[in-house]
Amino acid sequence: VQLQAFGGGLVQAGGSLTLSCAASGRTGTGGIVVTGWFRQAPGKVREFVAAIRRSGSSTYGLDSVKGRFTISSDNAKNIVYLQMNSLKPEDAAVYYCAASSRYGIVHEALEYDYWGRGTQVTVSS
Repeated sequence: VQLQAFGGGLVQAGGSLTLSCAASGRTGTGGIVVTGWFRQAPGKVREFVAAIRRSGSSTYGLDSVKGRFTISSDNAKNIVYLQMNSLKPEDAAVYYCAASSRYGIVHEALEYDYWGRGTQVTVSS
């Protein structure tokens, strides 16, 4: 499985971005069942942002993004989206998408088998 994350960029505080994570390879039955987004700012640990299961159920990891970020998926296209609204300077980070072939603890990075390279999100104040 290969993951490609894109959609990052520079946005002013209060603006919006939509990140996409495109998966290729063995993504169907027996393949990916959970896709998650993590982020890492310079000098900080990687944080779990959100995850979505193939069934469509989702989990958000940060109270600070609840109500502002929305994770969704298009299983037919093997793409997972992270819609980010009302962006704040503290949301600036490299955002990584990750995928797992099992239903584990979705907020644990170690549960994920596949990782994309990350896409930079910069928020100006």
